[in-house]
Amino acid sequence: MKGKNDSAVAQREAVAAVQACLVHLARLGLLMKADARLPSVTTIVAGAPVRGSWWAHPLAHTIFFTLRDLADHRDVLLLKLVDGKDTLVHRRFWPEIAAIALAGEPWQTRRLASDAAKLLDRVTSAGSLECEGPSARLLEARLLVHGIQMHSHEGHHRKRLETWQQWAARAGISLNELPSPGESKRTLEAIWPGARWPWLDR
Repeated sequence: MKGKNDSAVAQREAVAAVQACLVHLARLGLLMKADARLPSVTTIVAGAPVRGSWWAHPLAHTIFFTLRDLADHRDVLLLKLVDGKDTLVHRRFWPEIAAIALAGEPWQTRRLASDAAKLLDRVTSAGSLECEGPSARLLEARLLVHGIQMHSHEGHHRKRLETWQQWAARAGISLNELPSPGESKRTLEAIWPGARWPWLDR
C-alpha cells in the first residue's frame, strides 16, 4: 500500500474524519461505508469518490480508523442495507429499520437456502451466536439478523449474529412503538430515490 503508513498520524486524522462523517450522517440519515456514487465514508475521508478497493488508497489507514470508530459510535447502526453493502444508519431511523427487519415479509425468507434457515433457527433460539460464511451474510442481507463485527485479542475479525429483538433491547427501541413496515420503507426510500433496497430485489 502506498502513502501514509504511520498509524499514529492516521488515527489523528481519523478524529476529524469521524466528526465530518457524523455531520453528514446526521443530515442525511444514511451513509455508505464505501461507494463511488452515493455519499460514503470513503468519499468524505478521501475528498473524492474512491473506485476499487479503498485498501489501495493512500489514506487507507485513516479510512480504517474512521470506519472503526464510527461503527462503535452510539448514534450509528452498521448493517447490510443499500445495494447489499455496509450502510451506516443514524439513530433517528432505527425504529424504521426495526420495523422492516421484524416484519417477517416474504422477501426475507423467499428461496432461503436450508443452511441459512437452520442458522436462523439457531440464532433465534440462542439470541446471538458467533458465525461467519455465506449463510450468515445472506441472513444479514435479508435483514433477518443483525451482524456485529468484533475484534479478538489476537487481532482477528469475528462476526456475531443476533436477533433484532435482542438488538432493540440493547438499543432502547420499543417494539410497541414502531412505525409500519410500509411507512418505514417509504421513509428510507425517500432519502435516496432509485437506490437498491433489499425488499425491492426479491
